[in-house]
Amino acid sequence: MPELPGRRPLISGNWKMHNNHFEAITLVQKLSYLISEDDVAAVEVSVHPPFTDLRSVQTLLDADKIPLALGAQNCHWESKGAYTGEVAPEMLAKLNVRYVIVGHSERRELFGEIDEAVNRKVHAVLAAGMTPIMCVGETLEEREAGSTETKVSGQLSAGLAGCSPAQVGGLVIAYEPIWAIGTGRTASDDDAQAVCGLLRREVAAAFGAGAGESIRIQYGGSVKPDNAAGLMAQPDIDGALVGGASLDADGFAAIVHFDRA
Repeated sequence: MPELPGRRPLISGNWKMHNNHFEAITLVQKLSYLISEDDVAAVEVSVHPPFTDLRSVQTLLDADKIPLALGAQNCHWESKGAYTGEVAPEMLAKLNVRYVIVGHSERRELFGEIDEAVNRKVHAVLAAGMTPIMCVGETLEEREAGSTETKVSGQLSAGLAGCSPAQVGGLVIAYEPIWAIGTGRTASDDDAQAVCGLLRREVAAAFGAGAGESIRIQYGGSVKPDNAAGLMAQPDIDGALVGGASLDADGFAAIVHFDRA
């Protein structure tokens, strides 16, 4: 795939609310046999278990030197306080979490997370020394109304408000059309590229050409082994945020090996 320096593809497995810590260990052990050091030299791979699995997965990754990055699915923006049920970014950083998904559509749609909250989380994740994977995407109604560009551009601008060009250049944006998540429907390669290209241009216009060139943009939405290669061949798609397919070790490894399809 076309790739600029510093834009090593990132394939991220978002396990959502699946796998207890025993199941998580089993899945990571299977992945360790399927994804090698040579693989991750070309394609970075992160796994994002539920909070209750993070310590178990971290221990396994470290002990067996498994070449996967540990990620989280969400966090709060405060470092501590009376926020029952929440998890601080610093707590994740202590577990060697490298990536944190911020503003996933399920957080926005099901839990009422607004752009201001997403922005605060982006800054908190960066301050804790981790990298946000900030999600943007439109509903089916918005797509059919022709407002995709307006929706994702607005989420992008609001989510990155107050960030420096250097910070933006080092983070990850995930374009995940809400109508494609868990539905089996996937944006066509051209449609996904059109939106990811728009996002890159918007970043370049707001934060400079350097940030636009170096920021990594993932596609998410029913990514599977049989469509990963076509999506990843697009010039502005630098990886995938994988949901259901990441729960199967063989299927997820096949997506990581998209360039061998």
